[in-house]
Amino acid sequence: MPVIFANKDNFQESVAQGTVILDFYADWCAPCRMIGPVLVQISEENPDIKVVKVDVDNNIELANQFSVRGIPALFVLKEGKTVAQRAGFMPKNALVNWIKNA
Repeated sequence: MPVIFANKDNFQESVAQGTVILDFYADWCAPCRMIGPVLVQISEENPDIKVVKVDVDNNIELANQFSVRGIPALFVLKEGKTVAQRAGFMPKNALVNWIKNA
């Protein structure tokens, strides 16, 4: 499944169903640029995990709604509800395990 770039207009429908890894990022953030390709791989290899990215610079209200203080900020949502969260880079295997065990 391709990565979804969400904003206030499509956010709710993007995260409402299934298992979602929500990534708050910024283009200028080095760790965000490191984790971006990892998230793309996860979305391609795990059809049961939807990857939704939110640019914090363009979506401050959404970042505030999730109390994002540092990026990348990662959230696991199941059926629209947050079940886990963390900040910073993680290797792919650790990230997939974290998502599936959340």
